[in-house]
Amino acid sequence: MPLTPLDIHNKEFTRGFRGYDEDEVNEFLDQVIKDYELVIREKKELKEKVDQLNEKLGHFSNIEETLNKSILIAQETAEEVKGNANKESKLIIKEAEKNADRIINEALQKSRRISIEVEELKKQAKVFRTRLKMLVEAQLEMVESNDWDGLFEMDIDADDVSLKEVYEENNE
Repeated sequence: MPLTPLDIHNKEFTRGFRGYDEDEVNEFLDQVIKDYELVIREKKELKEKVDQLNEKLGHFSNIEETLNKSILIAQETAEEVKGNANKESKLIIKEAEKNADRIINEALQKSRRISIEVEELKKQAKVFRTRLKMLVEAQLEMVESNDWDGLFEMDIDADDVSLKEVYEENNE
């Protein structure tokens, strides 16, 4: 069991012939008590800081996971839209070839509508791409902020804090 400042304060030494100067010993013990109390306070503050940083780390991990999911959904949606556009254009071409003489006017009208839709989809894709880029850049700025500098400069003793325990506490 570690010593407490009170243990140091209450420690009494046996007196011997020609022993140490009592005032000098007491003065030294007082200094040891002060230093020990300071170390205990610093340890407590550092533990609190580690807890805060671990909480921030968990928050950033959640943001990263959310961004990854959003990117995957966006990619899947883009592929689906592209596949649907390709299928629709092939069907229109086949129908136009079968009924070319009879429905040339209808095919031209449909072609114009599809072109407008494709242009609209292109515009929407550009807007989506811009928004996604801004979101990713904002998140990258957050990751590159100075808040992280403290994390990399800290020296954490694995015996004092278990990341698994902090993670379990945060997820309860």
